[in-house]
Amino acid sequence: MLDLQNSSITFDFVHYGKVLEPRKNTLVLDVGMKTVPGVIDHHHPQAETECTASLIAKHPQLVLDHVNKETLGGDIEKPQDLKFITHRLPDFDAVASIFLSLKLIEVEHIDHPMGEIADYTRMVDSATLPRDIDLTATPYSILRALFKNIRKEETVANLQRVDEGLRFMNFLYMKSREGYELLENRALFSGVDGYEKAIREAEEDYFDYIKDLNRAEKTTLFLPRTDGKGKRDIDGLFVRNPRSYLLKDWARRDRDNTVHRDGFGFLMTNFRDKRYILGVDPEKGIYLKGLGDLLNEMELSKRSTEDRPLGFSWYDGNCPFFNYRIVDSPQDGTSLTHGEIVAAILTFSQE
Repeated sequence: MLDLQNSSITFDFVHYGKVLEPRKNTLVLDVGMKTVPGVIDHHHPQAETECTASLIAKHPQLVLDHVNKETLGGDIEKPQDLKFITHRLPDFDAVASIFLSLKLIEVEHIDHPMGEIADYTRMVDSATLPRDIDLTATPYSILRALFKNIRKEETVANLQRVDEGLRFMNFLYMKSREGYELLENRALFSGVDGYEKAIREAEEDYFDYIKDLNRAEKTTLFLPRTDGKGKRDIDGLFVRNPRSYLLKDWARRDRDNTVHRDGFGFLMTNFRDKRYILGVDPEKGIYLKGLGDLLNEMELSKRSTEDRPLGFSWYDGNCPFFNYRIVDSPQDGTSLTHGEIVAAILTFSQE
């Protein structure tokens, strides 16, 4: 695998939703708002129902038509000039996409282990990992634990996430070549101290979830069905400053603490009253179409009274892959209060 410390590969990290154009010897991944050679993103309305990693596996020419070995000096181990641009605080899809791009440039085709990583990443990014598997023994939870332990200033943390993530993806690639299953497999990580420790941290994270749950707001919401056939009542959970980093996953699996005994279908998390992430369980057949518009109207009205420009908007999940299942607050922090956001959700539920 490529040694990032001894190569001329560089990285830039930008805000989510930034529009970017193709650039020479540059790959823009999981950001950019288009899907063309050199810029591969799935967060725009014209995208396919794929994550960025699965787009690369499905359409390798998006990488190969833009970057080839000749432009890198003919040696993938010592590329002359190659830049990756992805979003700040890169996640599973971002680092998987960087890894797959590097491996694709090296071998010039998508082999079986690369396809396995792409398929797994698609499940992670769409929150469709099977609910009956052991969450703590999955590559997803292990990488989340590894990222959680990076406690540095953001510019340093971004690079450390990429470095840690690429090592992890290369580990998964080699294990897949040996015939290991990636979905859920404790044996996959046996004997690797850092990964075994991450599994133990994921197991302990469940108790942080219980603490979050005990101080959270719970309610029943009526949310629109994606098939247009009315609304469905589901359990909703509102958590301020959660301690659990696997909160979403525990909540959707929680049959014991929900009225309908099938997990929380809606979750809102709040980080220091500035960032709010709202999401629904893909398995429930519901979405939040229209809620982003409502929150943007409220945001604009509130900012006008504060003489604060609206530089960023609420993201409403408007792409085929997410299908309005996610709503995320403006990147410069919302002006709305926690109570105003909860009230907007309840209004949306009651309409």
